[in-house]
Amino acid sequence: MSDSTAYNFPFTVLDPEHQETGAPAFANGLVWAVHAVPGQDLRTLGSAEVEALLAPERPPETDGWYWLHFDTVHSSARGYVAHLPGLPEDVCAMLAETEYGIALEAFGDLIWGALPAFDDALSEEDREICAWRFAMRPDLLITTRRNPIPVLGAAYRSLKPDQIPKTPAGIIDRALREFTGTVRRQLGHLDDELDRAEDVLLLIEHRSDLGHLGSIVGKVRRRATELRRVVTPIDRVLKDEDLDLPDWAEDELRDRAERQVHAALDDLIALQDRARSLQDELGSNQAEETNRRLYIVSVGTTLMLPATFVTGFFGMNTGGMFLAQGSLGTVEAGIVCFVFMSVTFLFMKIARLL
Repeated sequence: MSDSTAYNFPFTVLDPEHQETGAPAFANGLVWAVHAVPGQDLRTLGSAEVEALLAPERPPETDGWYWLHFDTVHSSARGYVAHLPGLPEDVCAMLAETEYGIALEAFGDLIWGALPAFDDALSEEDREICAWRFAMRPDLLITTRRNPIPVLGAAYRSLKPDQIPKTPAGIIDRALREFTGTVRRQLGHLDDELDRAEDVLLLIEHRSDLGHLGSIVGKVRRRATELRRVVTPIDRVLKDEDLDLPDWAEDELRDRAERQVHAALDDLIALQDRARSLQDELGSNQAEETNRRLYIVSVGTTLMLPATFVTGFFGMNTGGMFLAQGSLGTVEAGIVCFVFMSVTFLFMKIARLL
């Protein structure tokens, strides 16, 4: 790309005081561009400053660091991001990707990767998992996302003068902390669901609601499995021994973020073990209930077997039938049935079949 290429980046930031600029929202995908200095208010960058910041020959470094955030939902925005000057081609390609994936790599002072987050659904249970991407140096952070991601907005709004981190790695740490916090809140909700299911399972007298409890436990196991498939890759990449992070990002990413992710993973594993144990107990109770019902049916069938034999015998159309004469033949036949059923019941009692 030639040096004469012009970059026109009108944008709209989240601050209300900058929303009435007359510029189209998300033009070229740039959502906000700010300069963050610890102890000072955020300063919004103008288009000329953004152009200079992205130029191959950057201006001399100043205090603090810069944050450029892009929305890559449109192909034109992805085209701009895929050819940002000053970054390696593979890093630009990663920033412009839209497929879901988890990655974290570093070379020299440059760190780039893709991390998971939840979308902006109103209910935490309905939130889908998507990915956002970043590339950063000690003085510059570039983030991209295809779907609205609340964790990045929360990290942006947290940049008060006394809360601005020294390096962009603090933003990655805050985003991971917010993500793991959401995961643990969902785990708490799922754990409450298991508590209710367990209470019902212990107090229930008639096992007619076991199917409903099975659906609750199944929902908990499905959601826990989805979350574990997301958290496990993050834990794996942070523990990767081949990942050589620069010193300026070691504390936030290698130490603090790794502890947060590992704690969330431990909670997930514990929840899955509990759900699996509860499902095994539920399956055992369902099998016990099935055996109890089959037992009742079997006992009833056995007790009725003599009566069936007697009624079948007296139902034969043959001459000289026993008890065919007289007005009390039906009563006498009924007594014969009752006697045979009583004898069968006593035999089953003696044989300990009941």
